Amino acid sequence: MGKKSIYVAYTGGTIGMQQTEQGYVPVAGFLTQCVENMPEFYHQEMPDFTINEYSPLIDSSNMMPSDWQMIADDIKANYDNYDGFVILHGTDTMAYTSSALSFMFEGLTKPVIVTGSQIPLAQLRSDGQANLLNALYIAANYPIPEVCLFFNNKLFRGNRTTKAHADGFDAFASPNFPVLLEAGIKIRQHIDSPIIETNVALQVTKIQPQPIGVVMLYPGISVELINNILLQPVKALIIRSFGVGNAPESPELLSLLKEANDRGIILVNLTQCFQGRVNMAGYATGNALAASGVISGGSLTIEAALAKLHILLSSDRSTDQIKQDFITNLCGEMD
Repeated sequence: MGKKSIYVAYTGGTIGMQQTEQGYVPVAGFLTQCVENMPEFYHQEMPDFTINEYSPLIDSSNMMPSDWQMIADDIKANYDNYDGFVILHGTDTMAYTSSALSFMFEGLTKPVIVTGSQIPLAQLRSDGQANLLNALYIAANYPIPEVCLFFNNKLFRGNRTTKAHADGFDAFASPNFPVLLEAGIKIRQHIDSPIIETNVALQVTKIQPQPIGVVMLYPGISVELINNILLQPVKALIIRSFGVGNAPESPELLSLLKEANDRGIILVNLTQCFQGRVNMAGYATGNALAASGVISGGSLTIEAALAKLHILLSSDRSTDQIKQDFITNLCGEMD
Protein backbone atom coordinates (compact mmCIF):
# COMPACT_ATOMS: atom_id res chain seq x y z
CA MET A 1 0.00 0.00 0.00
CA GLY A 2 1.13 3.55 -0.70
CA LYS A 3 1.73 6.16 1.93
CA LYS A 4 -1.24 7.76 3.63
CA SER A 5 -1.84 11.39 2.76
CA ILE A 6 -2.77 13.95 5.42
CA TYR A 7 -4.21 17.43 4.88
CA VAL A 8 -2.91 20.05 7.32
CA ALA A 9 -5.01 23.18 7.79
CA TYR A 10 -2.89 25.83 9.49
CA THR A 11 -5.43 28.29 10.86
CA GLY A 12 -2.98 30.24 13.01
CA GLY A 13 -1.77 30.08 16.59
CA THR A 14 1.51 30.03 18.45
CA ILE A 15 2.97 27.04 16.60
CA GLY A 16 3.72 29.06 13.46
CA MET A 17 4.60 32.40 15.04
CA GLN A 18 7.89 34.27 14.70
CA GLN A 19 9.76 36.16 17.43
CA THR A 20 9.81 39.98 17.02
CA GLU A 21 10.57 42.93 19.29
CA GLN A 22 6.82 43.18 19.93
CA GLY A 23 6.53 39.51 20.88
CA TYR A 24 5.34 36.50 18.88
CA VAL A 25 3.44 37.34 15.68
CA PRO A 26 2.02 35.17 12.87
CA VAL A 27 3.96 35.42 9.61
CA ALA A 28 2.62 33.98 6.35
CA GLY A 29 4.68 31.09 5.03
CA PHE A 30 6.87 30.83 8.15
CA LEU A 31 5.39 27.59 9.50
CA THR A 32 5.67 25.80 6.14
CA GLN A 33 9.30 26.95 5.87
CA CYS A 34 10.07 25.67 9.38
CA VAL A 35 8.57 22.25 8.66
CA GLU A 36 10.48 21.98 5.38
CA ASN A 37 13.71 22.53 7.31
CA MET A 38 12.99 19.68 9.74
CA PRO A 39 13.94 16.30 8.25
CA GLU A 40 11.93 14.40 10.88
CA PHE A 41 8.72 15.28 9.07
CA TYR A 42 10.02 13.54 5.92
CA HIS A 43 11.15 10.31 7.60
CA GLN A 44 10.20 7.22 5.59
CA GLU A 45 7.69 6.19 8.27
CA MET A 46 5.86 9.50 8.08
CA PRO A 47 2.84 10.02 5.83
CA ASP A 48 2.76 12.44 2.95
CA PHE A 49 1.15 15.73 3.90
CA THR A 50 0.03 19.01 2.40
CA ILE A 51 -0.02 22.23 4.42
CA ASN A 52 -2.62 24.87 3.61
CA GLU A 53 -1.91 28.12 5.43
CA TYR A 54 -5.01 30.23 5.98
CA SER A 55 -4.91 33.86 4.93
CA PRO A 56 -5.13 35.79 7.08
CA LEU A 57 -3.89 33.60 9.93
CA ILE A 58 -6.24 33.70 12.93
CA ASP A 59 -5.17 34.27 16.52
CA SER A 60 -7.33 31.80 18.39
CA SER A 61 -8.52 34.51 20.79
CA ASN A 62 -10.26 36.02 17.75
CA MET A 63 -11.84 32.72 16.66
CA MET A 64 -15.57 33.03 15.86
CA PRO A 65 -18.34 30.59 14.89
CA SER A 66 -17.87 31.81 11.30
CA ASP A 67 -14.30 30.51 11.51
CA TRP A 68 -15.56 27.13 12.75
CA GLN A 69 -17.71 27.07 9.63
CA MET A 70 -14.77 27.97 7.40
CA ILE A 71 -12.62 25.19 8.88
CA ALA A 72 -15.41 22.61 8.59
CA ASP A 73 -16.11 23.59 4.97
CA ASP A 74 -12.38 23.38 4.19
CA ILE A 75 -12.21 19.82 5.54
CA LYS A 76 -15.30 18.85 3.55
CA ALA A 77 -13.87 20.34 0.33
CA ASN A 78 -10.72 18.22 0.72
CA TYR A 79 -12.34 15.19 2.33
CA ASP A 80 -12.20 12.79 -0.61
CA ASN A 81 -8.56 13.55 -1.44
CA TYR A 82 -6.91 12.70 1.89
CA ASP A 83 -6.82 9.91 4.46
CA GLY A 84 -6.86 12.19 7.48
CA PHE A 85 -6.77 15.77 8.65
CA VAL A 86 -4.70 17.82 11.09
CA ILE A 87 -5.83 21.29 12.13
CA LEU A 88 -3.18 23.60 13.57
CA HIS A 89 -4.83 26.03 15.96
CA GLY A 90 -4.02 28.37 18.83
CA THR A 91 -4.42 26.84 22.27
CA ASP A 92 -6.63 29.51 23.86
CA THR A 93 -9.81 28.41 22.09
CA MET A 94 -8.70 25.04 20.74
CA ALA A 95 -11.18 23.14 22.93
CA TYR A 96 -14.05 25.31 21.65
CA THR A 97 -13.17 24.62 18.01
CA SER A 98 -12.67 20.90 18.66
CA SER A 99 -16.07 20.71 20.36
CA ALA A 100 -17.83 22.67 17.63
CA LEU A 101 -16.37 20.61 14.79
CA SER A 102 -17.43 17.37 16.52
CA PHE A 103 -21.06 18.53 16.31
CA MET A 104 -20.76 19.99 12.80
CA PHE A 105 -19.49 16.85 11.03
CA GLU A 106 -22.04 14.16 10.21
CA GLY A 107 -20.87 10.86 8.73
CA LEU A 108 -17.21 11.38 9.63
CA THR A 109 -15.16 8.27 8.78
CA LYS A 110 -11.66 9.76 8.84
CA PRO A 111 -9.54 11.21 11.67
CA VAL A 112 -9.57 14.94 12.33
CA ILE A 113 -6.89 15.94 14.87
CA VAL A 114 -6.61 19.46 16.26
CA THR A 115 -3.22 20.43 17.71
CA GLY A 116 -0.82 23.33 18.22
CA SER A 117 1.85 24.35 20.70
CA GLN A 118 2.72 26.52 23.66
CA ILE A 119 6.09 27.55 22.17
CA PRO A 120 6.50 28.38 18.44
CA LEU A 121 7.93 25.65 16.24
CA ALA A 122 10.99 27.75 15.36
CA GLN A 123 11.96 28.34 19.00
CA LEU A 124 14.30 26.25 21.13
CA ARG A 125 12.40 23.72 23.31
CA SER A 126 9.23 24.04 21.26
CA ASP A 127 6.56 21.45 21.91
CA GLY A 128 5.25 22.11 18.42
CA GLN A 129 7.49 19.61 16.66
CA ALA A 130 6.38 16.65 18.81
CA ASN A 131 2.71 17.68 18.70
CA LEU A 132 2.58 18.07 14.91
CA LEU A 133 4.78 15.05 14.17
CA ASN A 134 2.70 12.80 16.42
CA ALA A 135 -0.59 14.17 15.11
CA LEU A 136 0.45 13.37 11.54
CA TYR A 137 1.72 9.90 12.48
CA ILE A 138 -1.40 9.03 14.51
CA ALA A 139 -3.77 10.31 11.83
CA ALA A 140 -2.08 7.96 9.36
CA ASN A 141 -1.56 4.90 11.56
CA TYR A 142 -4.22 5.09 14.31
CA PRO A 143 -7.12 6.62 12.38
CA ILE A 144 -9.80 7.24 15.00
CA PRO A 145 -12.78 8.52 12.99
CA GLU A 146 -13.77 11.49 15.12
CA VAL A 147 -12.63 14.99 16.00
CA CYS A 148 -9.75 14.65 18.46
CA LEU A 149 -7.29 16.97 20.18
CA PHE A 150 -3.65 15.97 20.50
CA PHE A 151 -1.36 17.64 23.00
CA ASN A 152 1.65 16.62 25.08
CA ASN A 153 1.59 12.97 23.97
CA LYS A 154 -2.12 12.49 24.63
CA LEU A 155 -4.98 12.13 22.17
CA PHE A 156 -8.30 13.31 23.61
CA ARG A 157 -11.87 13.22 22.36
CA GLY A 158 -12.25 16.78 21.12
CA ASN A 159 -15.58 17.58 22.75
CA ARG A 160 -14.36 16.37 26.16
CA THR A 161 -11.39 18.71 26.41
CA THR A 162 -10.74 21.91 28.28
CA LYS A 163 -7.63 24.05 28.56
CA ALA A 164 -6.30 23.29 32.03
CA HIS A 165 -2.89 24.99 32.11
CA ALA A 166 -2.17 28.48 30.80
CA ASP A 167 1.57 28.12 30.26
CA GLY A 168 2.51 24.47 30.76
CA PHE A 169 3.10 21.83 28.10
CA ASP A 170 0.36 19.68 29.65
CA ALA A 171 -2.14 22.32 28.57
CA PHE A 172 -5.26 20.21 28.06
CA ALA A 173 -7.30 17.80 30.12
CA SER A 174 -10.34 15.59 29.65
CA PRO A 175 -11.87 15.71 33.13
CA ASN A 176 -14.78 13.33 32.57
CA PHE A 177 -13.60 10.97 29.83
CA PRO A 178 -10.51 8.75 29.43
CA VAL A 179 -7.63 9.60 27.11
CA LEU A 180 -8.09 7.89 23.72
CA LEU A 181 -4.40 7.24 23.09
CA GLU A 182 -1.01 7.93 24.67
CA ALA A 183 2.17 8.34 22.67
CA GLY A 184 4.95 7.16 24.96
CA ILE A 185 7.84 4.89 24.02
CA LYS A 186 5.04 2.79 22.58
CA ILE A 187 1.77 4.17 21.28
CA ARG A 188 -1.07 2.80 23.36
CA GLN A 189 -4.63 3.16 22.14
CA HIS A 190 -6.94 2.87 25.15
CA ILE A 191 -10.29 3.06 23.38
CA ASP A 192 -10.99 1.01 20.27
CA SER A 193 -12.23 3.08 17.37
CA PRO A 194 -15.16 1.69 15.41
CA ILE A 195 -14.58 0.76 11.79
CA ILE A 196 -17.07 2.89 9.92
CA GLU A 197 -18.09 1.90 6.44
CA THR A 198 -20.63 4.10 4.78
CA ASN A 199 -21.44 5.37 1.33
CA VAL A 200 -22.97 8.52 2.79
CA ALA A 201 -20.93 11.62 2.01
CA LEU A 202 -19.62 13.80 4.83
CA GLN A 203 -22.13 16.45 5.78
CA VAL A 204 -21.35 19.74 7.50
CA THR A 205 -24.01 21.35 9.69
CA LYS A 206 -24.36 25.09 9.20
CA ILE A 207 -23.78 27.24 12.25
CA GLN A 208 -24.72 30.83 13.01
CA PRO A 209 -23.47 33.00 15.90
CA GLN A 210 -25.98 32.78 18.75
CA PRO A 211 -26.53 35.11 21.73
CA ILE A 212 -25.70 32.87 24.70
CA GLY A 213 -25.15 34.17 28.21
CA VAL A 214 -22.90 32.61 30.83
CA VAL A 215 -23.06 33.46 34.53
CA MET A 216 -20.97 31.99 37.35
CA LEU A 217 -22.74 31.83 40.68
CA TYR A 218 -20.87 32.97 43.78
CA PRO A 219 -21.90 33.58 47.38
CA GLY A 220 -23.97 36.76 47.52
CA ILE A 221 -24.49 37.13 43.76
CA SER A 222 -27.16 39.70 42.96
CA VAL A 223 -30.32 38.43 41.32
CA GLU A 224 -30.44 41.78 39.53
CA LEU A 225 -27.15 40.92 37.79
CA ILE A 226 -28.66 37.71 36.39
CA ASN A 227 -31.84 39.60 35.47
CA ASN A 228 -29.80 42.12 33.48
CA ILE A 229 -28.33 39.29 31.41
CA LEU A 230 -31.78 37.82 30.78
CA LEU A 231 -33.09 41.23 29.69
CA GLN A 232 -30.62 41.10 26.80
CA PRO A 233 -31.68 39.32 23.58
CA VAL A 234 -30.20 35.99 24.74
CA LYS A 235 -31.54 32.67 23.49
CA ALA A 236 -29.82 30.61 26.18
CA LEU A 237 -28.15 31.07 29.55
CA ILE A 238 -25.55 28.73 31.01
CA ILE A 239 -25.54 28.85 34.81
CA ARG A 240 -22.23 27.76 36.36
CA SER A 241 -23.65 26.36 39.58
CA PHE A 242 -22.15 25.01 42.80
CA GLY A 243 -21.23 21.34 43.23
CA VAL A 244 -23.63 18.94 41.58
CA GLY A 245 -25.86 21.74 40.33
CA ASN A 246 -26.92 23.78 43.33
CA ALA A 247 -27.86 27.46 43.54
CA PRO A 248 -29.03 29.86 46.29
CA GLU A 249 -32.54 29.08 47.55
CA SER A 250 -33.84 32.47 46.51
CA PRO A 251 -37.54 32.73 45.58
CA GLU A 252 -36.65 35.83 43.55
CA LEU A 253 -34.04 33.90 41.54
CA LEU A 254 -36.30 30.92 40.95
CA SER A 255 -39.13 33.18 39.83
CA LEU A 256 -36.77 35.01 37.47
CA LEU A 257 -35.60 31.74 35.92
CA LYS A 258 -39.15 30.44 35.54
CA GLU A 259 -40.16 33.63 33.72
CA ALA A 260 -37.15 33.30 31.41
CA ASN A 261 -38.01 29.67 30.71
CA ASP A 262 -41.60 30.66 29.92
CA ARG A 263 -40.23 33.19 27.38
CA GLY A 264 -38.43 30.34 25.60
CA ILE A 265 -34.89 30.99 26.87
CA ILE A 266 -32.91 27.75 27.24
CA LEU A 267 -31.51 27.54 30.76
CA VAL A 268 -28.61 25.12 31.31
CA ASN A 269 -27.16 24.05 34.65
CA LEU A 270 -23.41 23.38 34.45
CA THR A 271 -21.19 22.72 37.44
CA GLN A 272 -18.27 25.01 38.27
CA CYS A 273 -16.28 21.96 39.33
CA PHE A 274 -13.46 20.73 37.10
CA GLN A 275 -14.65 17.12 37.33
CA GLY A 276 -18.02 15.50 37.92
CA ARG A 277 -21.51 16.07 36.64
CA VAL A 278 -24.72 17.90 37.45
CA ASN A 279 -27.32 15.94 39.42
CA MET A 280 -30.20 18.26 40.19
CA ALA A 281 -32.11 15.47 41.96
CA GLY A 282 -29.50 15.25 44.71
CA TYR A 283 -30.42 18.35 46.72
CA ALA A 284 -33.48 20.52 47.22
CA THR A 285 -31.71 23.51 45.67
CA GLY A 286 -31.07 21.58 42.46
CA ASN A 287 -34.63 20.28 42.44
CA ALA A 288 -35.90 23.84 42.66
CA LEU A 289 -33.87 24.82 39.60
CA ALA A 290 -35.32 21.89 37.63
CA ALA A 291 -38.83 22.92 38.67
CA SER A 292 -38.11 26.39 37.24
CA GLY A 293 -37.29 24.90 33.83
CA VAL A 294 -33.50 24.64 34.09
CA ILE A 295 -32.06 21.60 32.27
CA SER A 296 -28.96 19.65 33.24
CA GLY A 297 -25.66 20.01 31.44
CA GLY A 298 -24.59 16.66 32.88
CA SER A 299 -20.87 16.09 32.43
CA LEU A 300 -20.40 18.60 29.60
CA THR A 301 -17.42 20.94 29.56
CA ILE A 302 -18.26 24.63 29.18
CA GLU A 303 -16.70 24.49 25.70
CA ALA A 304 -18.90 21.59 24.59
CA ALA A 305 -22.01 23.14 26.14
CA LEU A 306 -21.50 26.41 24.27
CA ALA A 307 -20.73 24.65 20.98
CA LYS A 308 -23.74 22.35 21.35
CA LEU A 309 -26.06 25.29 22.01
CA HIS A 310 -24.71 27.10 18.96
CA ILE A 311 -25.45 24.07 16.80
CA LEU A 312 -28.94 23.46 18.19
CA LEU A 313 -29.96 27.13 18.14
CA SER A 314 -28.74 27.44 14.53
CA SER A 315 -31.30 24.83 13.47
CA ASP A 316 -35.08 25.13 13.04
CA ARG A 317 -35.78 22.98 16.11
CA SER A 318 -38.49 23.99 18.54
CA THR A 319 -37.55 25.03 22.07
CA ASP A 320 -38.72 21.69 23.46
CA GLN A 321 -36.72 19.79 20.84
CA ILE A 322 -33.60 21.83 21.61
CA LYS A 323 -33.96 20.95 25.29
CA GLN A 324 -34.40 17.27 24.50
CA ASP A 325 -31.45 17.19 22.10
CA PHE A 326 -29.25 19.12 24.52
CA ILE A 327 -29.61 16.49 27.25
CA THR A 328 -29.07 13.71 24.67
CA ASN A 329 -25.58 12.38 23.90
CA LEU A 330 -25.14 13.28 20.23
CA CYS A 331 -21.47 12.44 19.54
CA GLY A 332 -19.82 11.23 22.71
CA GLU A 333 -19.79 14.63 24.41
CA MET A 334 -21.55 13.47 27.58
CA ASP A 335 -22.19 10.32 29.59
